[in-house]
Order: sequence, then structure tokens, then C-alpha cells
Amino acid sequence: MGDIVLTSPVIRCLRSQLSDLELHVLTKEAFAGVYTVNPYIDKVFTIKDELGEVVPLLKAERYDRIIDLHRNLRSFGLWLRLRRPRSVFPKLNLRKWLLVRLHLDLMPEVHVVDRYFRAVRRLGVENDGLGLEFFIAPEDEMDLHELPSDYHEGFVAMVTGGKHATKILPAPKAAEVIRVLERPVLLLGGSEDYARAEEIIRLTDGRVFNGCGRYSLGQSASLLRMADAVITNDTGLMHIASAFRKRTVSVPLSARDRGPGVPCRGEGLEMPALQQDRLRPLPAGAFPLYGGSGYRHYRRSGPLTIDFANCFSTIEGLMSLWLGLNALGQRR
Repeated sequence: MGDIVLTSPVIRCLRSQLSDLELHVLTKEAFAGVYTVNPYIDKVFTIKDELGEVVPLLKAERYDRIIDLHRNLRSFGLWLRLRRPRSVFPKLNLRKWLLVRLHLDLMPEVHVVDRYFRAVRRLGVENDGLGLEFFIAPEDEMDLHELPSDYHEGFVAMVTGGKHATKILPAPKAAEVIRVLERPVLLLGGSEDYARAEEIIRLTDGRVFNGCGRYSLGQSASLLRMADAVITNDTGLMHIASAFRKRTVSVPLSARDRGPGVPCRGEGLEMPALQQDRLRPLPAGAFPLYGGSGYRHYRRSGPLTIDFANCFSTIEGLMSLWLGLNALGQRR
């Protein structure tokens, strides 16, 4: 999901900078709704299980160019079957592997969005600097009054989920954060995050509403846009919050986040809040490339520090959030 939001500037600039363009997108069936409401896209093709489902339809289109913003074996296989001119971006998988496994940081100081634009550079398309975008279908627009009444004067959204264990703030730590907030908190995530959200509520005595699994992606995005501020793991909703220019604190939890996945290193936009201390050297392989058991597997030289004057100046009491995060990096 995050990659879809991060590539949104490329789609916008293709449409605005190239005349007489017809733009089609191929995506997984689960993400079709994100693209069907995008006004820059003319047609959306989806796959449920395998490329064979759509290859005949795509061949019939006789595309002038394939712009590959995924660059994996599946997209390479599609190019082999379509045999049309193809543009790609530098994915830098080897450098990411070296960073995760050996703590050897060779990642360029280039925003990932600008790397995506390398795929369309030969077409004369440039980044317009307008940032990320996320469009919400009219039927997914939420009314603030659908939330409990004490949320009508403002609330903080907390995103509880994540694709990997190392990207999820553990429930006890999330509860610590919530206990120092003076505004009600809306927990957002998928149905797979419901049990964790219930545990967070059990550990808090504040005003917390479990929205995990209750809302669609579009509805969650609509609620995110209403929030006064967002506290989030490194997940798709983090990038959606960035697209909405929300005041956001992102909490990375693994060595992998010293690479391009942490906002301060270029994956997210408009998120200057997090100041992450450098990780202590650990043995190679101490952090799995994907998965893992979260914060129990990493150490820091000191606590997380957050500049709330910049990101949460309108929310009372959030300066105390540091107290809820200062033990995150300690090994348990």
C-alpha cells in the first residue's frame, strides 16, 4: 500500500506533463479501489492470483511503453510476455541487503520518490514537488459524528498495524503513549489488528475507540484526514497521512528502518518529527530482512527524542509523549 502512495506523484506528473496520454495501471485486485478513484488514470487492470489472468487483455492494448514501478520478478515476467519498451527505477535491493545484514549504509541521499521518477526521465517527466496524493471515493467519506461524541472536538489517530512484526509498536508501549495524551484516541488498522487494539484498550484508562477492522481503507483514510495528529507504525496509512500533510510521529522499530523505510531517510514526506538515534552495531543477521519479533531484537544508544514544537504544536500535553517512548530501544 505504501508504494502505491509513494508512486502517486509519478502518475500525476505523467498526466500533467505529457499530452495525449492514455494511462493504464496494473495492480492487485485488493488495491483496485485506490486507482479507480484516481482522476489521472484511464483504466485499471487487476490480478487476483497470477499474471495469466490479464496478459491477453494487456497484449491487446499494444502499449507504447511499460513503466515498471514495482521491479520484481513478476513485473519482469510481464515485460517478457508483452515485449514492449520498458522503463524501470533503481530499486537498490543489494544496498538494502547490505544495510540490513551488515549495517553497511551505501544508500544514496535521494528521496525514494525521486528514484521512482528515474523511470520516466527519458520521457521528459520531472517531479513537480507537490508531494504525495491519495484520493477517497465519495462513498468512503466519513462523517465525524459517526464517532463517539467526545471525538467531535478533536482526536489523535493511532495506526496499530504493520506488515512485519518489526514494524509494529507493541501494545504495552502503545498504551504508554496513549496514557499521556489528553485527547481521545482512534485506533486504526485491519481486522488482523483488532485483537492487538483490544489489548491496547485493556491497558489504558483513557478514551480509546477500536476502529480496527471496522472501516475500509478509504474510510480509514477519511478518518485519518480528520485527525488532529497521527501516531503510526511504518505502514501504508503512514504514507496516506503524509499525503494529507498531517502532523505525524512515525515509530520505526527495526534496523531495516535505518534505511529507506524511515521518514527521515526519504520514504515519507512532511514528517520531520522523529529523531532516531544510531543503532549500536549488532552481529550480522541479528535482524531478519523481513519479520522478526519486534523491539526485543534491537538496542539503541539512547532514547527516541521527538520535536513536538514542530509537529504537534496545537495538541495539549503531547510533549509528554517522549516519556512513553524513551524505553522503546531498551532490550527486554
